[in-house]
Amino acid sequence: MRLLIHESSYRRIQESLDALADRVEPLVMDDTGAISLHGRAVADEPLGIDIGWANSDVFQSPAARAFSVALLKAPALKWVQSGAAGTDHPVFGQFLAKGARLTTSHGQAVGIAEYVISGALDALQRGPERRAAQAAGRWERLLFREVGRSRWLVVGFGAIGQGVAARARALGAHVTGVRRSPGAHPDADRMSRLEDLPHLVSGADVVVLCCPLTAETRHLVNGDLLARMADGAILVNVGRGALVDEAALLEALDRGRVGHAVLDVFETEPLPPENPLWHHPRVSLTAHAAGDTLGARPRNDRAFLDNLHRFLAGEPLEHEVTRIEAA
Repeated sequence: MRLLIHESSYRRIQESLDALADRVEPLVMDDTGAISLHGRAVADEPLGIDIGWANSDVFQSPAARAFSVALLKAPALKWVQSGAAGTDHPVFGQFLAKGARLTTSHGQAVGIAEYVISGALDALQRGPERRAAQAAGRWERLLFREVGRSRWLVVGFGAIGQGVAARARALGAHVTGVRRSPGAHPDADRMSRLEDLPHLVSGADVVVLCCPLTAETRHLVNGDLLARMADGAILVNVGRGALVDEAALLEALDRGRVGHAVLDVFETEPLPPENPLWHHPRVSLTAHAAGDTLGARPRNDRAFLDNLHRFLAGEPLEHEVTRIEAA
């Protein structure tokens, strides 16, 4: 089996791949898109790729497109593991369409859940105002909201949503989880369906978006939903930028309907410098980096190696995707 892998990933897991040398041949791509096999360039040879490990090393590389093209051109591609949980990028559907199996990873879930807690705590405790007071040299006492007995609405209850819920509840929050199948879950005080969202937001102090982007969830947070939110509520988006109508959000922020927005994802990325979200006093934003922790890559590497062993043994794969909904 030939495995296409980014050189940074290869360096981290080379020892594990060496132990499978009789069954797996790594094709190593560098940031220029050049591919080598056993240290020898193979630019003019048939690659015969069977497996692809597409992770953050690939996604953040100048060779990201070349990596995807190489996989899509592989006539006998059997399996691709993505280092991301989401599958809304068109390339994932193309892998399935050509007959390859597709699996995802949740190595970023821990970091993203902690990011949500950190951002929501900062907003509840009026962190931006505290920092402004410090910068101005003002000795100012600011009343803030406690997490205890606050009400959180977590939209999307996969690995990330469950991680957020468990941490929020550990701090005394009441959590309602929202997903398609609303059966009871140990990390939530209550579970509900997506169609109930307009009736749920009015009672939430913190609304967290960690659901996938589909036709059903595009602009899920729109002017109507924002108008239903409790005054001063906090909105956190770590799902996809298009879950939120940004123009409607800006209007709601200006009116104070939304007390603060913590945003890691945007409809256009990178976020254009002229976008007013950059400088809005009620917005904290980051560059789609909520999952970029020191622990994420090792967890994703372990998940890939575990699935690789499963694949070679003909066993079921973890987190396999069989169908992708249109976004």
